Amino acid sequence: MTKHYYITTPIYYVNDKPHIGHAYTTLAADVLARFMRLDGYQVKFLTGTDEHGQKVEKAAFDAGQDPKDFVDKVSMNFRTLFEKMNFSNDDFIRTTEERHKKSAIALWERLVEKDAIYLGSYTGWYAIRDEAFYTESELVNGKAPTGADVEWVEEPSYFFRLSQFQEKLLDFYDKYPHCIAPAAKRNEVISFVKSGLRDLSVSRTSFKWGIPVPKDPAHIMYVWIEALSNYITAVGFPDLEAKDFKNFWPADVHMVGKDILRFHAVYWPAFLMAADITPPKRVFAHGWWTNEGEKISKSLGNVIDPLDLVAQYGLDQTRYFLMREVPFGGDGDFSRSAMVQRINSNLANDLGNLVQRTASMVYKNCDGKIPSPGTLHKEDLNLIHSAENLLPLLRDLMKEQALHKALDIIWQVISNANRYVDNEAPWALKKTDVARMETVLYTLMEVIRHLGLYLQPFMPGSAVKILDLLSVDPGERTFSHIGKQYRLRGKTSILEPTPIFPRYVEG
Repeated sequence: MTKHYYITTPIYYVNDKPHIGHAYTTLAADVLARFMRLDGYQVKFLTGTDEHGQKVEKAAFDAGQDPKDFVDKVSMNFRTLFEKMNFSNDDFIRTTEERHKKSAIALWERLVEKDAIYLGSYTGWYAIRDEAFYTESELVNGKAPTGADVEWVEEPSYFFRLSQFQEKLLDFYDKYPHCIAPAAKRNEVISFVKSGLRDLSVSRTSFKWGIPVPKDPAHIMYVWIEALSNYITAVGFPDLEAKDFKNFWPADVHMVGKDILRFHAVYWPAFLMAADITPPKRVFAHGWWTNEGEKISKSLGNVIDPLDLVAQYGLDQTRYFLMREVPFGGDGDFSRSAMVQRINSNLANDLGNLVQRTASMVYKNCDGKIPSPGTLHKEDLNLIHSAENLLPLLRDLMKEQALHKALDIIWQVISNANRYVDNEAPWALKKTDVARMETVLYTLMEVIRHLGLYLQPFMPGSAVKILDLLSVDPGERTFSHIGKQYRLRGKTSILEPTPIFPRYVEG
């Protein structure tokens, strides 16, 4: 029976060019998607761009462009970033597409049919930057809690009966304790819902760039009710019998930044419950990056362009740093010294040196062929088994989105392998016991094969180089090829080794 896995990123606002935050969220989803594919799942990995709303309309106006021309250009910037970061998304959705408009309208009509939406008027504070409404008590020094400017809004509005879903949401969180993560964010959401929910304004009349409300085109759908529907659009909604809808919904993980958790963990499940659609299984909210200890902002001029990092340090080096440096789910600080330290210590010294010196010894001393294993001693089997037994541990960590911990335990095996090389000293065995030297080198090559398999989700290009070096059959690179029955065959020719992770030297 085919196992299915559906992971999404937020759809990104196209009011500006992409930055490290967009790359970080999408990279995390990419790692999970790649891992699940390697583990035998049929995966749907969705990302895209959110192209409607007052904020986008204003950005287009400021740029002197028609909104559609503006979003076409900026959306392409995201596609370019994702291609250059080697993301493996299966779909890229734009909210200006007809399939999305059809889906958003169908969701709205379904909510009207269920008497979950009614016409009233909105009076209160609104932040254009956040596309969010705030109560007086939420304001901090006259601004939104995010620091965004707010304006007083008085206009006719349709409302969603959010107040009716307080107990239903709390029951849902209680029944599915893992539906919001990390735990601290789950507690925040529960506290917010327990404090009381007011009906939510879900339409605007003060601008035109959006999807008109069915049967009342003076109103534009509030960007969040419209944008969130992208997750079901991509699996075939409103056709509830669509193959993708049946296979992939509810989504396994919505990966989001912590600033949009409320929309995904409160509003979105409530919309779906009201429409008799199952809510997503899990919303994971990760933290924010600072830059050399400072908050990242355009005004400070310290916005990090991920493509600049790739150009300077390398693609897989950048991917590795972003996934390893910070406990995933928490906030983190980007520093160039930390990046160089990770590249030179973890990648060049630990992993790169292990692969390079082992493969070089095989190439020079074993006629360029993987030696036969001979008699494997206890220390050989311990090392091989430590690599073979990683998969169930990695599965558990990926299930929790503990991406940094997954890399930690992979690196434990790398450290063990480096100690094994030093202890066994195959360069000395060459003079005293060639058979033992061959067994040691075989053991190391088999461990490196496993490392190449496990690292594919994180550093796909470099993992391919490792597996190519060992002449691992392209058809034998999934997690079903972990273990004894797929161990390297003696006398298999390897490629001439070249460094996979050169040291980074400041220019």
